[in-house]
Amino acid sequence: MSDAPHSILDHAGLDRGKATALVAEALTGADDGELYLEHSQSEGLVFDNGRLKSASFDTSQGFGLRAVSGEAAGYAHSGEISEPAIRRASDAVQAVKTGHTGTYSEPPQRTNVKLYGDESPLQAPSFAQKVSLLEEIDAYARAKDPRVRQVTASLAGSRSVVEILRADGNLVRDVRPLVRINVSVVVGDGDRQETGSHGMGGREGFERFVTTESWQSAVDEALRQALVNLSAVPAPAGTFDVVLGPGWPGILLHEAVGHGLEGDFNRKKESAFAGLMGQRVAASGVTVVDDGTIPLRRGSLSVDDEGTPTGVTTLIEDGILVGYMQDRQNARLMGMKPTGNGRRQSYAHIPMPRMTNTVMLSGPSDPGEILASVKNGIYAVAFGGGQVDITSGKFVFSCTEAYKIEDGKVGPAIKGAMLIGNGPDALTRVKMVGNDMQLDPGIGTCGKNGQGVPVGVGQPTLRIDQVTVGGTAT
Repeated sequence: MSDAPHSILDHAGLDRGKATALVAEALTGADDGELYLEHSQSEGLVFDNGRLKSASFDTSQGFGLRAVSGEAAGYAHSGEISEPAIRRASDAVQAVKTGHTGTYSEPPQRTNVKLYGDESPLQAPSFAQKVSLLEEIDAYARAKDPRVRQVTASLAGSRSVVEILRADGNLVRDVRPLVRINVSVVVGDGDRQETGSHGMGGREGFERFVTTESWQSAVDEALRQALVNLSAVPAPAGTFDVVLGPGWPGILLHEAVGHGLEGDFNRKKESAFAGLMGQRVAASGVTVVDDGTIPLRRGSLSVDDEGTPTGVTTLIEDGILVGYMQDRQNARLMGMKPTGNGRRQSYAHIPMPRMTNTVMLSGPSDPGEILASVKNGIYAVAFGGGQVDITSGKFVFSCTEAYKIEDGKVGPAIKGAMLIGNGPDALTRVKMVGNDMQLDPGIGTCGKNGQGVPVGVGQPTLRIDQVTVGGTAT
């Protein structure tokens, strides 16, 4: 098993000068654009119901050529990296420039920052060691509690090399590792069955996650959640003050608010936040940032997929809307600066404004005080799936772990709770912000326009008043 080539261009038999000339020819008269090259290797193993259910290894490579003219963009891609293939792509993207003559944009700022190593998660542990680890996880989970009926454990790792070449000869290269481990446990009591899960990962090798302490902790957490749900009572329906736990519950912030702060939705006035720059959109004390610079985090990137260094972009500051997440095209059209949020799923996809690690910062309140302040409410600790309408901001999210709050104390676990509301409105209902901001364990994947990219979320404990809760209690 070999690593990706030191240089994708060299491996394809293209010297940098020749490749630059091809790109310059394709992008003459365009406002912006680039040749994006990618070589990626990935491996995945799934151990389910006491056996290795699937194992996969994949190597892919290719390029995408983009020409940007005003609000339009032409894009062509191929799995063949060669001069003839690039020329064919050039012919395809030329159409977007018909009747348009632009001045080619300045290249992104250079950076020497490196937020992760270039090790390959596919090399260590070995395949046999990974299979053995999954067997250990399965045996450990089953031995913990006789109510365990099924265990599913998975390992996934990848190493991607990207090179971004512009018509002016500017070349940016990034090597990106990514790993994830996930454990899911099904427990049962009579006819009733419940599930719990826990995952972890980041832009690094497997070393930190495959220690005995680490994987046993993941199993323990998945089992704890499953057993909590096994004893849960039907969730009540109505309007409640809701306390969100720290860390992964930030996925609600990501979906209900984050997408609405991406540049393209605001430029096209499709976001509930469009036209509100400088205005109050959240309660005092609410500050939200998108931070692509946190070392080793799943959503972090040394440079985005246009070659722009990522940064810390403040979106909402003390309740006031102060920024959007931008790629190069939307930033130029809106008269703003790119923020390092131009992302794509692969060489076969065009870049667009996307989140990296979207986080609400800590506030002044102690988490215990927040819970004690609620007389009758819901404490939501973990979330599953959800749906969001970007234009209206309306959302529906299912809780995978939640509790009743009774007289300021955490009460019984509840099952089937759904949080229903409007993202911008919910931000104005934030009454207390905890001092315990946490990041998620490294499991998020964000979808937009058919593209999925790894992301991170984070938040402190929050109290949001008067949230509609859909329940299952009769």
